[in-house]
Amino acid sequence: MTIVEIAAILVAIAFAVLVGYLVPVLIQLRKTVAESEQLLAKMNNDLPPLIGELRAMSHNVNGLTEQARGAVEHAAVLLHAVGEVGESVQHVHDIVKGSSGSMLTNMASVVAGLKAATQVMKERFREEGGHHNGG
Repeated sequence: MTIVEIAAILVAIAFAVLVGYLVPVLIQLRKTVAESEQLLAKMNNDLPPLIGELRAMSHNVNGLTEQARGAVEHAAVLLHAVGEVGESVQHVHDIVKGSSGSMLTNMASVVAGLKAATQVMKERFREEGGHHNGG
């Protein structure tokens, strides 16, 4: 056996070992490719309806957002009106509070004036009544 024959035998053995390792890898790769094809076919069947449902859901969410925006605007108007009513009530309260002090002062002044007037009237009636009755 010559060196060329020995080298050819070694190359043949190396090639056989390489083929022995590559055959299972190629078989597994073929299975993986077949499963990938099945997955892609399933996705091609399932994806369009899913995209349609996503579009419908997005449309519904947009509609709900618009309704919520309108409701918030109405609530803002309502709260603004309630705020204005509150300010009006506060204004009336301040007027009543401020005028009640002056009103009480006015009433006290009127009562004091009436007392003074009745006192003067009583004294005059006594004086005049005493002259007419006693004389």
